[in-house]
Amino acid sequence: MLKQVSLICFLIFSCYMGIESKDLKHLTNELEVNAAASRVWELYRHLGISMLTARELKTVIQSVQVLKGDGGVGTILKLTFVPGNSSYTERFIKIDDEKKVKVAKGLEGGCLAIGCSVQIVRLDIIEKTSDSCIIRSDIGYAVKEEFEANDPKPNIQLLAAAAQITKRFLESSKNDA
Repeated sequence: MLKQVSLICFLIFSCYMGIESKDLKHLTNELEVNAAASRVWELYRHLGISMLTARELKTVIQSVQVLKGDGGVGTILKLTFVPGNSSYTERFIKIDDEKKVKVAKGLEGGCLAIGCSVQIVRLDIIEKTSDSCIIRSDIGYAVKEEFEANDPKPNIQLLAAAAQITKRFLESSKNDA
């Protein structure tokens, strides 16, 4: 009975997320930061990390637009990349303050533009000690059957760069205090 309930929950979640029953592939990046998880979460929870990353990576990100919302669940965010001919749009679908988890579903652009059927970005802030944590960035994706030979993959480099920017920003502000 428990297995049946689990399967039903998985199928409902998969349909909600627009995922077929096949498993997602994953790309993951982890970075340890010498700052309290609560400070890192303050940046990641709403729009702070997107704005800070755009400010620090002007050679990569041309603009960040909030198309809908205020940074909470349901917010739709559009990143336009330099030289302005490509973009990525996502909707925040989960923000869990207790677990320090944020999940966004890609709506257009990114790997969706090159053959993926779904792109899910998950950001976890994992407390190690009172003064350190790990930023885990994960992109789950599924490739459309007709594009499998091309092996399209999302690019996790921007999320890794955002984690590095967070690390520098918070660790340098900690040293300034």
